[in-house]
Amino acid sequence: MSSSSPAARLAPAAAAAPLSLCAREPHVPADRLVAEMVPPPRFDAVRFDTYIPDPNQPSQTEAVRVLEGFAAGLGGAPGGDSGRRRLFGFGKPAKPVPAGPRGVYLDGGYGVGKTHLLASLWHATPAEPALKAFGTFVELTNLVGALGFQQTVRTLSGHRLLCIDEFELDDPGDTVLVSTLLGKLVEAGVALAATSNTLPGKLGEGRFAAADFLREIQGLSAHFRALRIDGEDYRHRGLPQAPPPYTDELVTKTAYATEGASLDGFADLLEHLAKVHPSRYGALTDGLTAVCLTGVRPVPDQSTALRLVVLADRLYDREVPVLASGLPFDQLFSEEMLKGGYRKKYFRAISRLTALARDAGRLTGTP
Repeated sequence: MSSSSPAARLAPAAAAAPLSLCAREPHVPADRLVAEMVPPPRFDAVRFDTYIPDPNQPSQTEAVRVLEGFAAGLGGAPGGDSGRRRLFGFGKPAKPVPAGPRGVYLDGGYGVGKTHLLASLWHATPAEPALKAFGTFVELTNLVGALGFQQTVRTLSGHRLLCIDEFELDDPGDTVLVSTLLGKLVEAGVALAATSNTLPGKLGEGRFAAADFLREIQGLSAHFRALRIDGEDYRHRGLPQAPPPYTDELVTKTAYATEGASLDGFADLLEHLAKVHPSRYGALTDGLTAVCLTGVRPVPDQSTALRLVVLADRLYDREVPVLASGLPFDQLFSEEMLKGGYRKKYFRAISRLTALARDAGRLTGTP
């Protein structure tokens, strides 16, 4: 946080200073990336029976039925009793599985409970946690970057199930990388499950020359049975709109009064995110009880916006409330961005930040 920021000028003289995201530059070893491939804290306790389908959306009830059956069918580890050894790169490869879909793909708008269902599938699959992996698409590509492709294949081939949340293909390199990786894992007998706002045959649409990579995209689609989940965003279903932004004074006062809270100027935070790899954004938020931001304003460009989306996802996963001054979160992204190829990511970020802003109301002592 820069010394000239409004938060610094408004700081209570006698209070202990809050934490700062901008002062953190975490190092995340590769083994932590693997160990953390489990459902995030927000989804620790979710199960199929805690998912409440919208009675007006039969596709939600159908998705639960299909996923329960899918989980029940994953009774045998793909590598037999060698699965644990192959987690570390040893043992013989599993026998190839029959051709045809080896996974399920949950497609639907943001806020219909796809991550809840994906985490419920992970919990319901009859295997010890070491043989199940759960991560976002970004976390999966980061794992490949940390371990290398071949070691990632060896590490994940011993798993019974790989769950990939927020499946998005943002560039041609990722298309080929993930298509090849999932193909190798399916050959090893690993079951797949994924969520996205885009059907597997439409991945990459609007973001790059998808026609040039049609073979890879169709190869991805062949691995999955697609399940459409309709409905409105449950985070705002029947609830009031997010609270309007607070004043700089209240945000700063709350940051100083809340143990474990961070306080940063929004512009300073955006600048800092460019210096930290997105694979470290989870570690960036370690131990935080709240994030307090002053001077929220529209993000200046698409690269900055995409980094903010990843941070919003990590904060939401960890249930960290966000208290902010400046503009409301639905004004973060320009109209051009909200009409572009990444629009679904931006709408998801707005939805999640709005939910976290509502959570932050309890910190201020206001209704």
